[in-house]
Amino acid sequence: MPTGTQRLWRSRIKNSLQTLLIMGGLALVLAVPGYLLAGGLGIVVSLGIVVAVALAGSWVPARYVLAEAGAGLLDRHQAPKLYRLLETLYQRAGLTQPPQLFYAPSPDLNAFAVGTRDDGGIAVTDGLLRTLTLRQLTGVLAHEVSHLRHGDTRVMSMAAAMTRLTLWLTTVLQISLLLMVPMILAGDVRLPWGLLLVVALSPSLSTLLQLALSRNREYTADLDAVALTGDPEGLASALNVLERYQGRWLATLFGRHPPAGLDWLKTHPPTDERVRRLMSVDETPEPSLHHPLDDQGQAPAEVIRRPGPMGRRYWMRRRR
Repeated sequence: MPTGTQRLWRSRIKNSLQTLLIMGGLALVLAVPGYLLAGGLGIVVSLGIVVAVALAGSWVPARYVLAEAGAGLLDRHQAPKLYRLLETLYQRAGLTQPPQLFYAPSPDLNAFAVGTRDDGGIAVTDGLLRTLTLRQLTGVLAHEVSHLRHGDTRVMSMAAAMTRLTLWLTTVLQISLLLMVPMILAGDVRLPWGLLLVVALSPSLSTLLQLALSRNREYTADLDAVALTGDPEGLASALNVLERYQGRWLATLFGRHPPAGLDWLKTHPPTDERVRRLMSVDETPEPSLHHPLDDQGQAPAEVIRRPGPMGRRYWMRRRR
């Protein structure tokens, strides 16, 4: 019977293969309208644009991107405990760059990573710090460190670029078909039904593949976070808390619980499935970062002594 560590590695390999297949599917969907417009040259140019966009996005420093999102860089003296925690996670993840922690004075419960493993940052909101315990926050931070470790931001930016370019190329095809309507009505040109089908389905198919890729990377980040913290229960508990708060917001939006059966239209997998996968890992390669005092239920908001001046300035500017 395979151990927890073996199951963890099997899940990693499975998720990596799924990522390659989805990216290949996105490239194939993009290649079809590119070929219809300009043949082989259209395929090469389309894929070249995607690579250029992804590389250009990686050149933008993470602090600028996060500042535009209203998050300011925290100095070490403002959050020494969280910086020590991040340093341990970075060391276990094999990241050599010093961590950058950002603070967003938002009541939302959110954390996100921006940039690459060589120049990346992690932002946490005030609402998250005031709601999660330190043990739960450790799991969330490890999840974001995993995104940096595997370059998920670059992968998702390439997927988004392919989806946008597919939409743009199919729009050009639609305009071309409209210009051909007089010739079609005159009988000079036969109606290209296959081309119409490609034009109609390509944007939707590309979007669905992008959503599937996002869910895949979330599963991978969950499992990698467990490998970093050695504590699957911490992240599982945090996901349950986030689900409760997000569920309240969705209930007010829909007037009831959100529609069921639409998980394939979401960027994140179902929380129940994520928790089930986490709890199936009964052995991890790293010793647990969990400390008994972390179970006292106290939110770690007090570790942030004050938001950075950049965060306050951008936050106030965005609210005006």
